[in-house]
Amino acid sequence: MLRIWGRLSSINVRKVVLAVQWLGLPFERIDAGGEFGVVGTPAYRARNPNGLVPLVDDEGFLLWESNVIVRYLAARHAPGRLYPEALPARFDAERWMDWQQTTLNRAGREAFLQLVRTPAPQRRQDQVDASVAATEPLLDLLDAHLAGQAFMAGAAFTMADIPIACELHRWRGLPLAHRPRPHLDRWYAGVAGLPAARGVLDLALS
Repeated sequence: MLRIWGRLSSINVRKVVLAVQWLGLPFERIDAGGEFGVVGTPAYRARNPNGLVPLVDDEGFLLWESNVIVRYLAARHAPGRLYPEALPARFDAERWMDWQQTTLNRAGREAFLQLVRTPAPQRRQDQVDASVAATEPLLDLLDAHLAGQAFMAGAAFTMADIPIACELHRWRGLPLAHRPRPHLDRWYAGVAGLPAARGVLDLALS
């Protein structure tokens, strides 16, 4: 059975759980990171020297880095579906997955940290404002992209949709004004409505 270390309050753990549930794989999840600790122990560091979550053990194969885990699981269990086989389609999906980590997450992360994980008296509104200013154009970009296709990498749900959906879940859960974006809203409602999204994209932020 696949084992996943990581708490569900982590966006990166949510990516892996969403992928696993979409694939219908049996798995065991072990709370780790944050208030659960574990990640600093010698045993965990021997498996993941970064001391971060998630970490998976797939029949003795250890893997860390959330988007890489999603790619691996998709390639192993859903080639041609979650993992596109044609190179242009595959690397289109890869591009959006990398963009989530390098661009979208970087823009929105500070607003999340300030509004959810920082006590109210210590919050920096200027950092929230800067994060919002950086994120809004990226949401516009996504809305324009999804105006022409059903999912991030084309007509079908693929691995590209997983990290973007988890990022949108986090952003939409923040106590901010969220203006309508019809194409992005349509796409997100469809992903969030999947049975695989239960227990992942319906969680409150923490």
